[in-house]
Amino acid sequence: MFQHTIDENLALRVFRLDDAEEFFQLTMKNKAYLKEWLGWLDYTNTVEDTKENIRGRLQGIVETGGYPKSVAILYKGKIAGTIGYNEINRTSRIGTIGYWLGEEYQGNGIMTKSCEAFITYGFTELNLNRIEIAAATENKKSRALPERLRFTEEGTIRQAEWLYDHYVDHVIYGLLREEWGKNQS
Repeated sequence: MFQHTIDENLALRVFRLDDAEEFFQLTMKNKAYLKEWLGWLDYTNTVEDTKENIRGRLQGIVETGGYPKSVAILYKGKIAGTIGYNEINRTSRIGTIGYWLGEEYQGNGIMTKSCEAFITYGFTELNLNRIEIAAATENKKSRALPERLRFTEEGTIRQAEWLYDHYVDHVIYGLLREEWGKNQS
């Protein structure tokens, strides 16, 4: 199974069913914080809901022929968040990355390093040609990541997502395989 060590404190690995309790507790601890920008939190109310989410992630490995679409971010051995390809278009070789990190883990470079690793994984293992990140226009923290990683801001999708009681616009960022090698220099 996929496991990638980034440094002595940080690793990415496939979720396991026995992660459900820890991942659920992280989600619940950060629910109010995450609800500002993530629209699925009302559907996660029990450990069993989290187990179902993990089962879906594991099924995604089958659908991609053995490659995980999403993984746990482990910081000092604890689940700190998740990163994954919310969508993969095999025909056009485009992947759309989504991510979240518990509030207490922010400011340590965890998501930047995790995203760099997952971008490399997308281009090398999944054979993607293009990677996209969509972030709500007002979500400054989420937008900072693709900007820091030198994605190109390509436009805004109006009313792209319903968040509980209102729509939010998304800024779309794109990165091409040929640009990633140049960005790493």
